[in-house]
Amino acid sequence: MAPLSETRPASAPSVLRDVVRAQKQGIARGIASVCSAHPVVLRAAFEQALEDGSSVLVESTSNQVNQDGGYTGVTPQTFVTFVTELGLEAGLPRERVVLGGDHLGPNPWTALGAPAAMHRAAEMVQQYVRAGYAKIHLDASMRCADDPPGPLSDAVAAARTADLAEAAEAAVADRAPGAPEPVYVIGTEVPPPGGQAGGHDGPSATRAIDAERGLELTREAFARKGLARAWERVLAQVVQPGVEFGDDVVFPYRREAATSLRSFCERQERLVFEAHSTDYQAEEALRALVEDHFAVLKVGPELTFALREAVFSLEAIERELLERRAPDRLSGVRRALERAMRADPRHWRAYYDADDEESLRLSLAFSLSDRARYYWPVPEVRDAVQRLFANLDAERVPRSLVSQYLPQSAGALDAAQRDGQAARLARRHVRLVLARYARACGTQAAGMAAARSPL
Repeated sequence: MAPLSETRPASAPSVLRDVVRAQKQGIARGIASVCSAHPVVLRAAFEQALEDGSSVLVESTSNQVNQDGGYTGVTPQTFVTFVTELGLEAGLPRERVVLGGDHLGPNPWTALGAPAAMHRAAEMVQQYVRAGYAKIHLDASMRCADDPPGPLSDAVAAARTADLAEAAEAAVADRAPGAPEPVYVIGTEVPPPGGQAGGHDGPSATRAIDAERGLELTREAFARKGLARAWERVLAQVVQPGVEFGDDVVFPYRREAATSLRSFCERQERLVFEAHSTDYQAEEALRALVEDHFAVLKVGPELTFALREAVFSLEAIERELLERRAPDRLSGVRRALERAMRADPRHWRAYYDADDEESLRLSLAFSLSDRARYYWPVPEVRDAVQRLFANLDAERVPRSLVSQYLPQSAGALDAAQRDGQAARLARRHVRLVLARYARACGTQAAGMAAARSPL
């Protein structure tokens, strides 16, 4: 198979170039991909980057953000503005916030026939590019309504990926002056992203022969469309390293199962892997993934799981302070969250056992799949969280009480500054996850200073 070109596009986003450059020099460097739109999570990521001297990669999915608004009601341009403004508020320079689009393809419209679904997907990809997303994951691996039963063939998926790349390239000229050309990620993982519904024995790592075939078919499809320059900006391939999580299970990375993938990646002149569903992996496993060239580690549900842990712990502190002397002021966050989830089960029905009431009660609150993340924007839930934070900001919260419920975050409590202390504690708890990724990726306290030799 012909290797990827050695040419490095001068306009590729520097943070991603540096990660690839370091990997190709034998340096185990990676970057975490923060897959969340929650402002507390994003602010925590920006604070972590400021402390580390690094950059933040924030991603949105095709179902979450698209031209129709996705399930968040947000378009690509609106999401870019939202993330950029949050970063600037946190003091993080604009150039250190990288936006990525995840699984951009026909997935939101698979109920349509392929021509209609791909037309909508192309429109979405162009909006992502025009909005200023620097990293574009093209994924056309899913079946549409008129496709034959069974998995989509690799050849068809590759051809459709090239169609999406062609649409993306047509929108490059519409980007803001001076904005870099986007870099591309291709491929997909099996099972689907976001946590597996139900128990299983864990996913198998992608076979190197299949990764090679997918890469070659996509290269050929790009070439047929005259997309040589776009192919030079394909920097990563999504494959399955064998990691996954579900309602109450985590399948850890076993690097011996990915030995052939590592060797395959090392034969490529310019290519790293992107790993999805790396949530809840131990730091040692994350570090091993980076060493094995899974240079982009996607994490999302674990971040909002940590946020949920913090909110429930803060509510426990609130009860300690107010339950006896001012019970009418209690926020009732957990009750509000469960009410919202039961009123609208579409985001968790396929993941939790609704026939077992006790198991369902626990899953709604504590599942590793963290389907609760879809309900924080519900007005009743949002108002309850705001009331919780306001209640705690109005109180003198004893450090010993924080130590009881958020022991690793007690250091974020500032007795002289009550305003914003609850949100600060929540961010500190989320940062425990982000710091683990930073250490595994080699970015904590070191920044992203890779050697400057060209690819």
